[in-house]
Amino acid sequence: MASFNPLARIHEDNKLTGPNYVDWKRNLTLVLTAAKVHWVLTTEALELPGPDAPYDVRDRATKWHEDDQMAKCYILGSMSNVLQQQHVGMASSMDIMYILRKMFGQQNRSARQIAIKGLVSTKMVEGTPVRNHMLKMMGHVRC
Repeated sequence: MASFNPLARIHEDNKLTGPNYVDWKRNLTLVLTAAKVHWVLTTEALELPGPDAPYDVRDRATKWHEDDQMAKCYILGSMSNVLQQQHVGMASSMDIMYILRKMFGQQNRSARQIAIKGLVSTKMVEGTPVRNHMLKMMGHVRC
């Protein structure tokens, strides 16, 4: 079924397969931010308090757990089937992202080294427009 929501299209078209971790993470951040659940990736898990706890404490913990489940669904839904099976039983979305960063984060280091090498070694060709040179330099810094 085709979706007309641009964020849903980003989510559907950018499945994590491994080598595309940097692009996938950037697109996932967009989707989670738009869904207003990105905050659970930066907040430690909140224990569900007992029934005698103040309402605001229970409400915040319940909201965290609901938003974490939503974030997990977005994360798992944007992975290849093999990666989904490996991560489906994890406790929180933060745990999933931690493991993925460990699995694929090393690619970030090599990508940064390649980008820095490109930035340092690229020289403007005499007689060409500055615009072309700037576009080439911006291509090295693709984030």
